[in-house]
Amino acid sequence: MEELQSILHTIIKEKQGYITFLTGAGISAESGLPTYRSIDGIWIKGTKYHRPEEFGTFRYFSQETEEVWQYNLFWKKLIAEAQPNDGHYALTEIEALLVDRFKLITQNVDGLHQRSGTQKVYEIHGNKQKVRCSKECSGPIDFPETVKQKEYTEDLTQEDIENLKCEKCGSWLRPHTLWFDESYNEKYYHFDTAYHIADHTDILFVVGTSGSTALPVNIVETVKIRAKHVVIINPENDTYFHYILRGVKTLVSVQESSSATLPQLKIMIEEILKA
Repeated sequence: MEELQSILHTIIKEKQGYITFLTGAGISAESGLPTYRSIDGIWIKGTKYHRPEEFGTFRYFSQETEEVWQYNLFWKKLIAEAQPNDGHYALTEIEALLVDRFKLITQNVDGLHQRSGTQKVYEIHGNKQKVRCSKECSGPIDFPETVKQKEYTEDLTQEDIENLKCEKCGSWLRPHTLWFDESYNEKYYHFDTAYHIADHTDILFVVGTSGSTALPVNIVETVKIRAKHVVIINPENDTYFHYILRGVKTLVSVQESSSATLPQLKIMIEEILKA
Protein backbone atom coordinates (compact mmCIF):
# COMPACT_ATOMS: atom_id res chain seq x y z
CA MET A 1 0.00 0.00 0.00
CA GLU A 2 3.00 2.33 0.39
CA GLU A 3 3.55 2.34 -3.37
CA LEU A 4 -0.13 3.16 -3.90
CA GLN A 5 0.01 5.96 -1.34
CA SER A 6 2.94 7.57 -3.17
CA ILE A 7 1.15 7.34 -6.54
CA LEU A 8 -2.07 8.75 -5.09
CA HIS A 9 -0.25 11.61 -3.39
CA THR A 10 1.22 12.74 -6.70
CA ILE A 11 -2.07 12.41 -8.58
CA ILE A 12 -4.18 14.17 -5.96
CA LYS A 13 -1.72 17.06 -5.61
CA GLU A 14 -1.59 17.54 -9.40
CA LYS A 15 -5.35 18.27 -9.39
CA GLN A 16 -5.90 17.16 -12.98
CA GLY A 17 -7.51 13.93 -14.24
CA TYR A 18 -10.20 11.68 -12.82
CA ILE A 19 -9.74 9.15 -10.05
CA THR A 20 -12.02 6.41 -11.35
CA PHE A 21 -13.46 3.26 -9.86
CA LEU A 22 -14.71 0.37 -12.01
CA THR A 23 -16.69 -2.08 -9.91
CA GLY A 24 -18.06 -5.55 -10.57
CA ALA A 25 -19.87 -8.44 -8.93
CA GLY A 26 -17.10 -9.02 -6.37
CA ILE A 27 -17.99 -5.95 -4.32
CA SER A 28 -21.63 -7.04 -4.10
CA ALA A 29 -20.69 -10.64 -3.31
CA GLU A 30 -19.51 -9.31 0.03
CA SER A 31 -23.11 -8.18 0.61
CA GLY A 32 -24.36 -11.71 0.03
CA LEU A 33 -25.24 -11.44 -3.64
CA PRO A 34 -23.87 -14.43 -5.55
CA THR A 35 -21.66 -13.67 -8.52
CA TYR A 36 -22.69 -14.88 -11.95
CA ARG A 37 -20.45 -17.75 -12.87
CA SER A 38 -19.35 -19.28 -9.57
CA ILE A 39 -20.65 -22.68 -8.52
CA ASP A 40 -23.37 -21.01 -6.43
CA GLY A 41 -23.76 -18.14 -8.85
CA ILE A 42 -26.94 -16.42 -9.87
CA TRP A 43 -27.10 -18.13 -13.25
CA ILE A 44 -26.91 -21.55 -11.59
CA LYS A 45 -29.42 -20.80 -8.83
CA GLY A 46 -32.05 -19.08 -10.89
CA THR A 47 -32.08 -20.29 -14.48
CA LYS A 48 -32.54 -24.08 -14.49
CA TYR A 49 -28.83 -24.46 -15.29
CA HIS A 50 -28.86 -22.50 -18.53
CA ARG A 51 -25.62 -21.08 -19.81
CA PRO A 52 -25.55 -17.28 -19.29
CA GLU A 53 -24.97 -16.61 -22.99
CA GLU A 54 -28.13 -18.59 -23.81
CA PHE A 55 -30.46 -17.46 -21.07
CA GLY A 56 -29.36 -13.85 -20.71
CA THR A 57 -30.46 -12.76 -24.16
CA PHE A 58 -33.31 -10.76 -25.65
CA ARG A 59 -33.91 -13.72 -27.94
CA TYR A 60 -34.56 -16.05 -25.01
CA PHE A 61 -36.70 -13.40 -23.29
CA SER A 62 -38.84 -13.17 -26.43
CA GLN A 63 -39.33 -16.94 -26.49
CA GLU A 64 -39.67 -17.71 -22.74
CA THR A 65 -40.79 -14.43 -21.24
CA GLU A 66 -42.42 -15.79 -18.10
CA GLU A 67 -39.40 -17.94 -17.23
CA VAL A 68 -37.08 -14.95 -17.58
CA TRP A 69 -39.34 -12.85 -15.39
CA GLN A 70 -39.42 -15.60 -12.75
CA TYR A 71 -35.64 -15.43 -12.65
CA ASN A 72 -35.64 -11.64 -12.43
CA LEU A 73 -38.18 -11.60 -9.59
CA PHE A 74 -35.91 -14.03 -7.76
CA TRP A 75 -33.04 -11.61 -8.43
CA LYS A 76 -35.24 -8.83 -7.04
CA LYS A 77 -35.64 -10.81 -3.82
CA LEU A 78 -31.88 -11.32 -3.44
CA ILE A 79 -31.23 -7.63 -4.02
CA ALA A 80 -33.89 -6.59 -1.49
CA GLU A 81 -32.26 -8.81 1.15
CA ALA A 82 -28.73 -7.50 0.48
CA GLN A 83 -27.26 -4.45 2.21
CA PRO A 84 -24.35 -2.22 1.16
CA ASN A 85 -21.06 -3.26 2.77
CA ASP A 86 -17.98 -1.39 3.98
CA GLY A 87 -16.64 -1.20 0.43
CA HIS A 88 -19.77 0.54 -0.85
CA TYR A 89 -19.78 3.00 2.05
CA ALA A 90 -16.07 3.74 1.61
CA LEU A 91 -16.69 4.70 -2.03
CA THR A 92 -19.44 7.07 -0.91
CA GLU A 93 -16.99 8.73 1.48
CA ILE A 94 -14.31 8.88 -1.22
CA GLU A 95 -16.80 10.61 -3.53
CA ALA A 96 -17.38 13.25 -0.84
CA LEU A 97 -13.61 13.78 -0.52
CA LEU A 98 -12.76 13.95 -4.23
CA VAL A 99 -15.96 15.61 -5.47
CA ASP A 100 -15.78 16.12 -9.26
CA ARG A 101 -12.56 14.14 -9.69
CA PHE A 102 -14.35 11.00 -8.47
CA LYS A 103 -15.96 8.78 -11.10
CA LEU A 104 -17.71 5.47 -10.48
CA ILE A 105 -18.49 3.11 -13.34
CA THR A 106 -20.22 -0.10 -12.31
CA GLN A 107 -21.15 -3.33 -14.04
CA ASN A 108 -23.49 -4.13 -11.16
CA VAL A 109 -27.25 -3.91 -11.60
CA ASP A 110 -28.23 -4.11 -7.92
CA GLY A 111 -28.25 -0.41 -6.97
CA LEU A 112 -26.18 -0.99 -3.82
CA HIS A 113 -23.87 1.91 -4.67
CA GLN A 114 -26.83 4.29 -4.67
CA ARG A 115 -28.23 2.76 -1.50
CA SER A 116 -24.91 3.43 0.25
CA GLY A 117 -25.24 7.10 -0.68
CA THR A 118 -23.01 7.47 -3.75
CA GLN A 119 -24.52 10.26 -5.84
CA LYS A 120 -23.12 9.83 -9.33
CA VAL A 121 -23.00 6.25 -10.60
CA TYR A 122 -22.59 5.23 -14.25
CA GLU A 123 -24.35 1.87 -14.62
CA ILE A 124 -23.02 0.37 -17.85
CA HIS A 125 -25.17 -2.78 -17.60
CA GLY A 126 -28.39 -1.15 -16.37
CA ASN A 127 -30.30 -1.59 -13.13
CA LYS A 128 -32.65 -4.33 -11.93
CA GLN A 129 -34.77 -1.71 -10.14
CA LYS A 130 -35.88 -0.34 -13.52
CA VAL A 131 -37.93 -1.74 -16.40
CA ARG A 132 -38.73 -0.52 -19.88
CA CYS A 133 -41.02 -1.52 -22.75
CA SER A 134 -39.65 -4.47 -24.72
CA LYS A 135 -40.82 -2.70 -27.90
CA GLU A 136 -38.99 0.46 -26.79
CA CYS A 137 -42.10 2.66 -26.85
CA SER A 138 -41.08 4.14 -23.49
CA GLY A 139 -37.90 4.68 -21.54
CA PRO A 140 -36.85 3.20 -18.19
CA ILE A 141 -39.34 3.49 -15.32
CA ASP A 142 -39.26 2.30 -11.71
CA PHE A 143 -40.05 -1.36 -11.15
CA PRO A 144 -43.85 -1.77 -10.67
CA GLU A 145 -44.56 -1.93 -6.94
CA THR A 146 -47.48 -4.29 -7.59
CA VAL A 147 -45.09 -7.00 -8.85
CA LYS A 148 -43.58 -8.77 -5.85
CA GLN A 149 -40.29 -10.60 -5.46
CA LYS A 150 -40.38 -14.41 -5.57
CA GLU A 151 -38.51 -17.58 -4.87
CA TYR A 152 -37.11 -18.95 -8.12
CA THR A 153 -39.54 -21.89 -7.96
CA GLU A 154 -42.63 -19.64 -7.89
CA ASP A 155 -44.67 -19.09 -11.05
CA LEU A 156 -45.99 -15.73 -12.15
CA THR A 157 -49.57 -14.99 -11.21
CA GLN A 158 -52.07 -13.54 -13.64
CA GLU A 159 -51.81 -10.27 -11.73
CA ASP A 160 -48.01 -10.31 -12.16
CA ILE A 161 -48.40 -10.82 -15.90
CA GLU A 162 -50.86 -7.94 -16.21
CA ASN A 163 -48.61 -5.60 -14.24
CA LEU A 164 -45.57 -6.54 -16.32
CA LYS A 165 -47.15 -5.13 -19.46
CA CYS A 166 -46.44 -1.68 -20.90
CA GLU A 167 -49.22 0.80 -20.13
CA LYS A 168 -48.72 2.50 -23.50
CA CYS A 169 -48.70 -0.39 -25.96
CA GLY A 170 -49.52 -3.54 -23.98
CA SER A 171 -46.23 -5.28 -24.79
CA TRP A 172 -44.19 -7.04 -22.12
CA LEU A 173 -41.98 -4.87 -19.97
CA ARG A 174 -38.38 -6.03 -19.83
CA PRO A 175 -35.64 -5.67 -17.21
CA HIS A 176 -33.58 -2.54 -17.80
CA THR A 177 -30.36 -4.51 -18.17
CA LEU A 178 -27.98 -5.27 -21.00
CA TRP A 179 -28.31 -8.78 -22.42
CA PHE A 180 -25.61 -10.79 -24.15
CA ASP A 181 -27.09 -10.36 -27.64
CA GLU A 182 -27.40 -6.58 -27.27
CA SER A 183 -24.91 -3.77 -27.81
CA TYR A 184 -23.76 -1.03 -25.49
CA ASN A 185 -25.15 2.43 -26.21
CA GLU A 186 -25.02 5.86 -24.61
CA LYS A 187 -28.79 6.19 -24.15
CA TYR A 188 -29.14 3.35 -21.65
CA TYR A 189 -25.59 2.24 -20.76
CA HIS A 190 -23.32 5.32 -20.80
CA PHE A 191 -21.13 3.93 -23.60
CA ASP A 192 -19.63 7.24 -24.79
CA THR A 193 -19.44 8.64 -21.27
CA ALA A 194 -17.46 5.62 -20.06
CA TYR A 195 -14.89 6.12 -22.82
CA HIS A 196 -14.68 9.83 -22.05
CA ILE A 197 -14.03 9.07 -18.38
CA ALA A 198 -11.39 6.47 -19.26
CA ASP A 199 -9.68 8.96 -21.58
CA HIS A 200 -9.37 11.50 -18.75
CA THR A 201 -8.50 9.11 -15.92
CA ASP A 202 -5.17 9.38 -14.11
CA ILE A 203 -5.72 6.34 -11.88
CA LEU A 204 -8.25 3.55 -12.35
CA PHE A 205 -9.25 1.22 -9.52
CA VAL A 206 -10.63 -2.07 -10.84
CA VAL A 207 -12.65 -3.50 -7.98
CA GLY A 208 -14.10 -7.01 -7.80
CA THR A 209 -14.35 -7.70 -11.51
CA SER A 210 -12.55 -10.28 -13.60
CA GLY A 211 -12.90 -8.82 -17.10
CA SER A 212 -15.55 -10.97 -18.77
CA THR A 213 -17.40 -8.22 -20.67
CA ALA A 214 -16.28 -5.92 -23.45
CA LEU A 215 -16.73 -2.34 -22.23
CA PRO A 216 -14.93 -2.82 -18.88
CA VAL A 217 -12.02 -4.43 -20.74
CA ASN A 218 -11.91 -1.51 -23.18
CA ILE A 219 -11.94 0.98 -20.30
CA VAL A 220 -8.90 -0.74 -18.79
CA GLU A 221 -7.20 -0.94 -22.19
CA THR A 222 -7.76 2.80 -22.73
CA VAL A 223 -6.14 3.68 -19.41
CA LYS A 224 -3.31 1.24 -20.15
CA ILE A 225 -2.63 2.78 -23.58
CA ARG A 226 -2.46 6.23 -21.99
CA ALA A 227 0.18 4.84 -19.57
CA LYS A 228 -1.88 5.88 -16.57
CA HIS A 229 -2.10 3.90 -13.34
CA VAL A 230 -4.35 0.87 -12.87
CA VAL A 231 -4.97 -0.65 -9.43
CA ILE A 232 -6.62 -4.07 -9.31
CA ILE A 233 -8.38 -4.82 -6.02
CA ASN A 234 -9.32 -8.48 -6.06
CA PRO A 235 -8.60 -11.48 -3.78
CA GLU A 236 -7.79 -13.41 -6.96
CA ASN A 237 -4.63 -12.65 -8.91
CA ASP A 238 -5.33 -14.50 -12.14
CA THR A 239 -8.18 -12.52 -13.70
CA TYR A 240 -8.28 -11.47 -17.34
CA PHE A 241 -7.33 -7.96 -16.22
CA HIS A 242 -4.16 -9.34 -14.64
CA TYR A 243 -3.44 -11.08 -17.95
CA ILE A 244 -3.82 -8.01 -20.19
CA LEU A 245 -1.84 -5.86 -17.75
CA ARG A 246 0.99 -8.34 -17.22
CA GLY A 247 4.33 -6.54 -17.30
CA VAL A 248 2.73 -3.07 -17.27
CA LYS A 249 4.76 -0.79 -15.00
CA THR A 250 1.74 1.31 -14.03
CA LEU A 251 -0.11 -1.69 -12.53
CA VAL A 252 -0.59 -2.10 -8.78
CA SER A 253 -2.29 -5.30 -7.61
CA VAL A 254 -3.91 -5.47 -4.16
CA GLN A 255 -4.88 -9.07 -3.42
CA GLU A 256 -7.49 -8.30 -0.78
CA SER A 257 -11.26 -7.90 -0.58
CA SER A 258 -12.84 -4.59 -1.50
CA SER A 259 -14.49 -4.28 1.93
CA ALA A 260 -11.04 -4.44 3.54
CA THR A 261 -9.12 -2.30 1.01
CA LEU A 262 -11.50 0.54 0.16
CA PRO A 263 -11.85 1.83 3.75
CA GLN A 264 -8.04 1.90 3.95
CA LEU A 265 -7.98 3.79 0.67
CA LYS A 266 -10.48 6.32 2.01
CA ILE A 267 -8.25 7.02 5.01
CA MET A 268 -5.23 7.35 2.72
CA ILE A 269 -7.01 9.92 0.51
CA GLU A 270 -8.22 11.80 3.56
CA GLU A 271 -4.69 12.09 4.93
CA ILE A 272 -3.29 13.24 1.58
CA LEU A 273 -5.92 15.96 1.29
CA LYS A 274 -5.22 17.17 4.83
CA ALA A 275 -1.46 17.32 4.33
